[in-house]
Amino acid sequence: MHRLSFLNRACAALLMTGAIGSGSAAAADQELLDILFQNGVITEAQYTKLLTKETLTTADILSPASEPTVAAAEPVQVPEEDLEVEVAVSLDDSIQAAIDQAVARTVAAESPVIASYGSKGFHFETRDGNFSTNLQWRAQLRYSNPVGSDPRQLDDISEPGTSSFEARRLRMKIGGHGFQPWLKYYFEVDLQPAREVDDSSSSSSARVIDYRIDLAKWDWGGIRVGQWKIDLNRERVDSSGRQQFVERSIVNRVFTVDRQVGIQLRGRLFKETAADMNYYAGVFNGEGRSVRNVSDDHLYMGRLQWNFFGRELAWRQTDVEFTEKPTGSFAVAGFTNTGPCTRWSSSGCGNLDGFAKPASAESDQFKIEQGVQELAFKYRGFSFQQEWHRKFITDRVAGTRSDLTGAYVQAGYFFHNLIPSFPAPLELAARFAYVEEPNEQDRNFYNEREEFTVGANWFFKGHNNKVTVDFSHLTVDDSFLQQSDSDNRVRVQWDVSF
Repeated sequence: MHRLSFLNRACAALLMTGAIGSGSAAAADQELLDILFQNGVITEAQYTKLLTKETLTTADILSPASEPTVAAAEPVQVPEEDLEVEVAVSLDDSIQAAIDQAVARTVAAESPVIASYGSKGFHFETRDGNFSTNLQWRAQLRYSNPVGSDPRQLDDISEPGTSSFEARRLRMKIGGHGFQPWLKYYFEVDLQPAREVDDSSSSSSARVIDYRIDLAKWDWGGIRVGQWKIDLNRERVDSSGRQQFVERSIVNRVFTVDRQVGIQLRGRLFKETAADMNYYAGVFNGEGRSVRNVSDDHLYMGRLQWNFFGRELAWRQTDVEFTEKPTGSFAVAGFTNTGPCTRWSSSGCGNLDGFAKPASAESDQFKIEQGVQELAFKYRGFSFQQEWHRKFITDRVAGTRSDLTGAYVQAGYFFHNLIPSFPAPLELAARFAYVEEPNEQDRNFYNEREEFTVGANWFFKGHNNKVTVDFSHLTVDDSFLQQSDSDNRVRVQWDVSF
């Protein structure tokens, strides 16, 4: 026994979706009426009559036939006020599912917003395409032993090791476009940065790390304003969730310019030709994340990238996408800045070992000039990239000039492409990195650090759901003390985005 309200709902779905229209019934309409007739919902007389009607209402289906050929178990009574009646019918699950699907399609077709889920998380877009939003949550859960960070001094190695779990990154990402598809926006919030035991809890508070707006109507030129990791080098701009190893190389801390507040002109020229290239030119405060400039000096940067196969290489590591055509880029970039900072990070302006902290430095104490050469390549599961950095720091107070050098090279491959029995989701990779920097005690001496890392990635759903394991051998050579030491490190990480 089914309530007629169910039939009301079914009929409403048919009428809303246009299943029964004016004139004689179409083939699809007749098929629906066939189902109702075969299951005893309507009589033969009703069936014959409904096929010829120009319009159809719920009452037409529910009214009794003048010459019934299919007897109902109980008489059907249709009160005029609400057409509520009980009938004995036998509707199978397929009919109910078909009606429910019709209702769902109607609701979706009538809604002004389209909702879906994809690689960038939950997606909401207006039907005219002028407004859209992507919302994604990300967690990076890590285990490290015996150290989590890269040792920079001998005592970092000699100190007792630790075995530590941490939520390395907990992020919320919001991006899309508004008013026009070429007016794009992006925000990223770091919900709970990890901290040391003696750090203030404020250092683990939520913070906005990226906010930017792009005017990107033309490929050849666009403008970006806001705060983001400026486009100096691939290793840093690549998201921490799109890395080939658990973390970036030892080169990153010394040479990254990281997030800055400013404006940038960017574009792509000679698209899909032998001269295909991207360019970036920007002016920034130079004081790091979310800080106003302390002087009238600015950070000026530029990058020129040649896409030598005529195809642009995405800013992400590994070739989990299995690039069908060889794709690569060669880039040179540089920047200059005068201010209290000698390094930057997602926390903002900072100092390298042996240099004054920003809080105690003069506003224009350090003039930095830095350049980088970069090469990257992907093809059919193989990925390669390298960077070579030079950085010059002029201390205007001490009257010294320091020269820093850093480089890394890394490669990875999905060996399933050569050995079918090798697991398809598994990538193996290796990296070597080198840094030469001033000694912490005396900047006239230079320390050397080396990193050799091997790693493995298991991709459950591309970079959005992967487990990474890596093993590193780390060496520190202190030229002032004329001593060197080394240590091994193991890290395991699950990076997942929703």
